[in-house]
Formats: sequence, C-alpha cells, structure tokens
Amino acid sequence: MNALSQKLLRTWVGLGPRFLPFADAATPELPLSRLLRLSLFQVSVGMALVLLVGTLNRVMIVELRVPASLVALMLAMPVIYAPFRALVGHRSDNHRSELGWRRVPFIWMGTLIQFGGLAVMPFALLVLAGRGNAAAWPAWVGPAAAAIAFLLVGAGLHTTQTAGLALATDLAEPESRPKVVGLMYVMLLVGSIVSAVVFGHLLAEFSPGRLVQVIQASAVATMVLNTVALWKQETRDRTRTARRRDDPSFAQAWAAYAADGAARRRLLAIGLGTMAFGMQDVLLEPYGGQVLGMSVGSTTSLTASLAGGGLIGFSIASWVLGRGADAFRMASTGAMFGLPAFALVMLSATFQSVPMFTAGVFLVGFGGGLFGHGTLTATMNSAPREQAGLALGAWGAVQATAAGVAVALGGIMNDAVSALALRGHLGALLTSPITGYLSVYVLEMAMLACTVWLMSALQRRAAPGPVAPCPTPR
Repeated sequence: MNALSQKLLRTWVGLGPRFLPFADAATPELPLSRLLRLSLFQVSVGMALVLLVGTLNRVMIVELRVPASLVALMLAMPVIYAPFRALVGHRSDNHRSELGWRRVPFIWMGTLIQFGGLAVMPFALLVLAGRGNAAAWPAWVGPAAAAIAFLLVGAGLHTTQTAGLALATDLAEPESRPKVVGLMYVMLLVGSIVSAVVFGHLLAEFSPGRLVQVIQASAVATMVLNTVALWKQETRDRTRTARRRDDPSFAQAWAAYAADGAARRRLLAIGLGTMAFGMQDVLLEPYGGQVLGMSVGSTTSLTASLAGGGLIGFSIASWVLGRGADAFRMASTGAMFGLPAFALVMLSATFQSVPMFTAGVFLVGFGGGLFGHGTLTATMNSAPREQAGLALGAWGAVQATAAGVAVALGGIMNDAVSALALRGHLGALLTSPITGYLSVYVLEMAMLACTVWLMSALQRRAAPGPVAPCPTPR
C-alpha cells in the first residue's frame, strides 16, 4: 500500500506541470504555494475592478437612479490616480524602512487605502442617491463623498498592484517571469469572474442594507486576501534601514529611464495597443443588440467570450515565452490578431451573423491577452534591477490611463459620428446607426497597425542576434 501511495504521488507531481495552468512557473526558490499566495493581491484587484466598473455601475443607474453622466464621472475617478503609478514604483524601488522592506509597505498602504474607500463607499452612494436622511445634507456632499470613495479605491488598487508586480519581479528568476506574469493575470481574471458571480447573486434582491453589507464585505475580503498575499514574501534587507544621500529623486530616475529611446517607444506602443483593444469595451454589447438584434442574455455572454479569449491568450503566451520566445514579437502578434478580429466584428453586420460576431469578440480577447502578456513581460525583462518598480509603474500608468481614455473616447466618438450620420451630414449611404460603431472599429484597426510597426522596430533593436531564453531587450 505504501509503495502504491508513493507511485500515485510521483504520478501527480509529474502531471502537475503538464496539466495545471502555470504550475511550472514555480522554482525551488519560489514554490507554487508561495507564488499562488502572492497572486492573491491580484484577486483583490479583480474584485475591486468588477465592483467599480460592473456591479456599482448598474446599481447606481438602475436601482439608485443616479444620472448616467454622474456615474461616468465617478467611474473615471480611479483613472486620475493611474499616472502616479510610476511614482509609486520609484518610491518602492528606493524605500528605506527600519524593517528592511521595499515593497511590503506599499502593498500594505495600498490595502489600507482601498479598505478605507470601500468602507465608506456604500454610505456615500446612499447619500448621493438621496436615500435615508440624505435630505439633511447639502446637495454637494453626496457627489463629493462618492468621488472621494472611488478615488481612494482606485489609489489603493493601483498602489497595491504596482508594488505587488514589482515584488513578483524581485522574487522570480528571469527564466520564469513569463509564466509568473501569466499566473498573475489568470488570478486577476479569476478574481473578476468569481466576484461578478458572487456580487450578482447577493444583490439579486436589492436593498440599501444589502448594498452596505456587500461592499463592506468586499473591504474585509480585500484586507484578508492582501494580508495573506504579502505574509513572509519579501526578505528583510538590513542595508535598507537608513536612507542614503545618493538615492535618486523621481525626476532623476525617470530621466535616466526615459533616456533610452526604446523605453519611450515601448510605452508609446503599450498606450496605442491598449487604446486599440479598449475602445470597444462599452460598445460590443450595444452593437450586438442594436445592429444584430441580440437579446440581453446573449449580449451579456459576450463578456465570457472576451474573457475566455484573454485567458487562452495569456496561457499560450506564457507557454511560448517561457521557452525563450521574444516578448516584443508576442505583443506584435497579439496586435496582428486584433486586425482580423475587428474585421469579423464589422463584417458580422453585413452578414447579420451572430456566430461571426462572437468569433470576432473572442479574437479581440485573444489578441489582447497576447499583447498584454508580451508588453508586461518585455517591461519586466528590460527593467534594471534597481528600477523594476519604476518600469512596472510606468507600464501600469500608461496601460490604465490609456484604457480609461479609450473607453471615454470610444463612447464619445460613437455618439458624435452616429449623430452626424443620422442627420445626413456624411451622405445617404452612411445614414445608419452602425456608422458610429464602424468608425470606432476602423480607428482601432489603424491604431493596431501603428502598434505592430512600433513593436517591429523594438523587436529588431532587442534581438540583434539569436534569441536567448528570456531576452533582456534594451
């Protein structure tokens, strides 16, 4: 019996890296249990994003009857903090702590800020909607309190994610970083999907009291998940207990980082590609309903197609990059997949084909997964060891800001072009509601083409000779 048990155990150990996603990201220095525990901060980030962009978006407009323009303003508040991610990353690179930590204090600070924002958010929303004793407060209190709550949650999750990814870079060996990136983003998707299901179930029968309970429970869950994630992860370094006079300022560090033309082109390509994949975020479901006549349930399933494509893209990118492929080529390949993806989305209107539209949405997610994994891996590999936080903060700042701008730009452009088309200003042939959607998709394809060109230039610069495992481009 003992021999049989030992044989079964060896079999499971051998099957793990082959069939468990990203199980081979573990190393003797960073075992899978520790890596999975570290990735819990991504679960809390995914939970917060779903709460802000999905659940509360719907609750504020439908149940609380808050004007859509005010809701859009609240949802834009977290993006305001996104450009500061580079500063957070730099400060974590050079932080001096009596405990000898660099990243942990910032993860903990971000957790506390996010917890505080979630703790006060439900009461701020109820005052904003005029519920309870809200009449006793001046009219400006509700919007101001809600804006502060959303800003705090955004600042907390951006700080936590920046420092957490920098810590993952510190802990992972260069050859395992692509798989670590994949695992981190799979956990982000897991947190998003599970949270969406749980929030939807708990708020199926809405009441103000239930809203308070759900949001504050998510605050507690954030605190628990992030505490478990950072527990005994970063080694204490006693050389970091005193500040040195030669520590660079943020301006000096940024000037040194941006002096490399490849870094600037990389950030430009990340911004363009992120905008190209993100402008359609608020348009896919309306497009399916208005142009293809899809039901509400059918358009809701598009989110699963988009997320499924992204998950498969991340998995394939992790597998390929883990075997020494070039990260810039992977990002360029993802942008290339976006071109036929948006072509399918546009052609689905001509053929009135829902399967064609669904396939296009899946490919959008797939290409975005390849692109996101490739750009983040390239950033991690190219970051100087003492500037990992700054490099990842710059990546996060550009990516988050570009995503927020893209969503707003896509909605504004669609409405503006549709209004012109329906009034006949663009000619009789384009007098249709579909014209606004198509203008956005065409612009996205043009931006993807520019992204491919930029990535090709970076690829040539990064790989002058044979590609070595986990290259470190300049």
